[in-house]
Amino acid sequence: MDNKNNTNVPDFILMGLTDSEEIQWVLFVFFLLIYLLTVLGNAGMILIIHQDLQLHTPMYFFLSHLSFIDLSYSTVITPNTLENLLTSNKYVSFMGCFTQMSFFALLGITEFFLLSSMASDRYVAICNPLNYQVIMSTRLCYTLITGSYLTGFSESLVIVFSMNSLHFCKSNVIYHFFCDIMPILALSCTDTHETEIMIFILSIFNVMLSFITISVSYGSILSTILKISSTSGKCKAFSTCASHLLGVTIFYVTTIFTYLKPKQSYSLGRDQVASVFYSMVVPMLNPLIYSLRNKEVKHAPIRVMQKREGSRQLQ
Repeated sequence: MDNKNNTNVPDFILMGLTDSEEIQWVLFVFFLLIYLLTVLGNAGMILIIHQDLQLHTPMYFFLSHLSFIDLSYSTVITPNTLENLLTSNKYVSFMGCFTQMSFFALLGITEFFLLSSMASDRYVAICNPLNYQVIMSTRLCYTLITGSYLTGFSESLVIVFSMNSLHFCKSNVIYHFFCDIMPILALSCTDTHETEIMIFILSIFNVMLSFITISVSYGSILSTILKISSTSGKCKAFSTCASHLLGVTIFYVTTIFTYLKPKQSYSLGRDQVASVFYSMVVPMLNPLIYSLRNKEVKHAPIRVMQKREGSRQLQ
């Protein structure tokens, strides 16, 4: 706190969500339950997709990566938050804070483009089903996944290097429960205007590019569904993309609400609630959203168990 001007602080203090010990214990139990459900849901989804041959399709290939990102997303934030709720030590090193922020940015940006890839997959499946296997080839699927991860990695590096050039000499107290971009920017004692513009441009690029891709895909999907004569056919076609559309809506609303605004409009309570939702709750909800309405996923554990039982009997 007493560092001289133009020198970076050696560490930060995460103030967390509340000072009340009673509320901290309630939050600890609540977040622990959410994290356990997140790990079980996403790890289970990855395992089921890997084990069941019927799920070895482009749709579930992307879904397994979404589960991996959500599991990693939550793991970057939640364990450290749980530790801070239990202990009086709220300190996090400068390097540790920026490492957490970089992984959080990497995974968040990657998810934007992964959701776009999933929308494109649903577009081909509904609008061009006869050529689905040809268009959504293994090569294209791996290209889309690799491109998503590389985009997330490169943009997160740009953000971290840009913020690392700032000086933090006024205060080392972060009024948040993890090292997020906007609360850290608020601590800088140097001009953050260029950094804010760069982050805003990257955010606009990510949101608009993925939003356009998803909008065009679902616009074409809706047009195709409306042309189907039977009501059952329409319901079946819509059910194949309803889960993805719901997941996209939840992710976009909370992310846009938090990041596509200037630093001056940052609100501690409101933004912390939004951060809890998209960093902890959404990764827990995605496995439920994509499995409860999906008969193939719900029946997959039974098929896997039957396959293992059959293998044991043959032995």
